[in-house]
Amino acid sequence: MARIARRGLMLAAGACGLALPARSMAAPGPGDHPEFAPVLPGRPLRFPRDHGAHPGFRTEWWYLTGWLRLAGQPIGVQVTFFRSRTRHPPDNPSRFAPHQLLLAHAAIADPAHGRLRHDQRSARAGFGLAQASETDTDLRLGRWQLARDADDRYRTRIEARDFRLALSFTPAAAPQPQGDEGYSRKGPQPAQASHYYSRPRLAVQGEVVIAGRSRTVEQGLAWLDHEWSSEVLDPRAVGWDWVGLNFDDGSALMAFRIRAADGGEIWQHARWLPASGLTHGPASDAAPAATNASTRGPGEPVSFQPLRHWRSSRSAGSYPVAMRVRVGARTLVLEPLLDDQELDARASTGGHYWEGAVRVLEAGRETGRGYLELTGYAGPLRL
Repeated sequence: MARIARRGLMLAAGACGLALPARSMAAPGPGDHPEFAPVLPGRPLRFPRDHGAHPGFRTEWWYLTGWLRLAGQPIGVQVTFFRSRTRHPPDNPSRFAPHQLLLAHAAIADPAHGRLRHDQRSARAGFGLAQASETDTDLRLGRWQLARDADDRYRTRIEARDFRLALSFTPAAAPQPQGDEGYSRKGPQPAQASHYYSRPRLAVQGEVVIAGRSRTVEQGLAWLDHEWSSEVLDPRAVGWDWVGLNFDDGSALMAFRIRAADGGEIWQHARWLPASGLTHGPASDAAPAATNASTRGPGEPVSFQPLRHWRSSRSAGSYPVAMRVRVGARTLVLEPLLDDQELDARASTGGHYWEGAVRVLEAGRETGRGYLELTGYAGPLRL
């Protein structure tokens, strides 16, 4: 999900893996303004319109993660843009009224460095500072940008404190709706949901500059999630775990769980995307019984089992950076590219979260790579 509930003006603690990773905010109180657009079932995704921003909803994000090979060595890369609609009265005609905020995170996971290199930006929309097109993916925040071209290729340019990215991402297939035709439940109440689609298996090209040294991407495979929502998570939720994984056989998997304070799961979901469906053509949920499983608690087809924890000296958060994920008959072991992939987002979306490149092992053999997102481990989400 990259993605499950992350946000507010201080998008709560996490970047984007379950549909609202730093993606969800507190419910408006009596008399608050404005009313946010609801997420409703039965509303099919429409493209290219739904590549763009949805300013009537409370929060939204475009989330890119991937593995790159530079000079023969693997690194992980993350670029996330958030849009947040504020509670500022919509009828205020002032050009200075902060109706929409844009925020962004970028990070590189380099084993040679031993921890994330990361940076963040935030600004109100308008005045040439920030913009989010409503017709297609076209996001700009100062000198940071993410846009989709007419040929369906995404491009991002990031000028961070100690690294620069100039990357393109070419999809292997049409957008893949998550949940029920893009209506993705995140809890027991129907309103606890997002509109959500994924674009796995993005081929990556371009250039990465680290510490003044420019390197060309020799090989790269990435994942993009786009979600928008207006509702908070279940009040019992303290965080979530999310994975987006690309497999060597051409398939892909998205899975998440919403965690309660007592360690139980409030909601779970997993979707296998078979290799046969990840070729260009109409997005399809063919054979949903075999590929799309949504569960509400422990003991169901999707399970996350921590195998090893890493403790941050900065936030004191203890993160399960190695995981066993069981989906149906398959057992996946996730091992991090490096342990310290914690991102300090207190200057933008708020809080700390772990967003990390992971390898996928099955029966001891590496079968894929992707990203694991862990939120709520450095303290409960304050939505």
